[in-house]
Amino acid sequence: MGAVEFTDRSDAGRRLAAELGFLRDSATVVLGLPRGGVPVAFEVAAELGAPLDVIVVRKLGLPSQPELAMGAIGEGGVRILNEAVVQRAWVTAADLAAAEERERHELVRQAQEFRAGRSRTDITGRTALLVDDGIATGSTARAACLVARAQGAARVIMAAPVASPGSPAVLSGSCDEVICPWMPESFSSVGEWYRDFAPVPDAVVAALLRPRPSG
Repeated sequence: MGAVEFTDRSDAGRRLAAELGFLRDSATVVLGLPRGGVPVAFEVAAELGAPLDVIVVRKLGLPSQPELAMGAIGEGGVRILNEAVVQRAWVTAADLAAAEERERHELVRQAQEFRAGRSRTDITGRTALLVDDGIATGSTARAACLVARAQGAARVIMAAPVASPGSPAVLSGSCDEVICPWMPESFSSVGEWYRDFAPVPDAVVAALLRPRPSG
């Protein structure tokens, strides 16, 4: 196999959906992680005939390296930290509070924009199938799983087309199952496994989440 596995997120979603057929006709709600996970989740929900919503989480980036996660936050006040990263980078309480305040504001804004005034889908007692375009450190995915738990999901499944080999261990205890058909040993980033990994605008996320007319 070559370095590129998926044409784009839609292709990845269709291929991931092929691994999730056992969830068809069950009480499953598909929850995409914004932004990149929503186009993948859209294809999964369409294939399974399941409701689609978004589960909003935000990465807490290091002050000196914003792309490196020191943790993540989610709806409902959920916060997780990678203590090893925090200690190694000498992150202060003030640094952490500033990052959380900034990301919490963006989290609220995104949730409002993505749902366009709609209430979130109730997942109480249902299976929450969380979908992202890939899993690198697992911080954001873990936060999303904890959010789903806090919202009352009876079962939490984290699914992605591609992930780092250590992802299942990181997510252990946060969800009931991790489904990822492709976990390459040479993993360094999610984007390397896509030919088209362009950023997904908020407007596209909102459009994919918009309810379709029945019939």
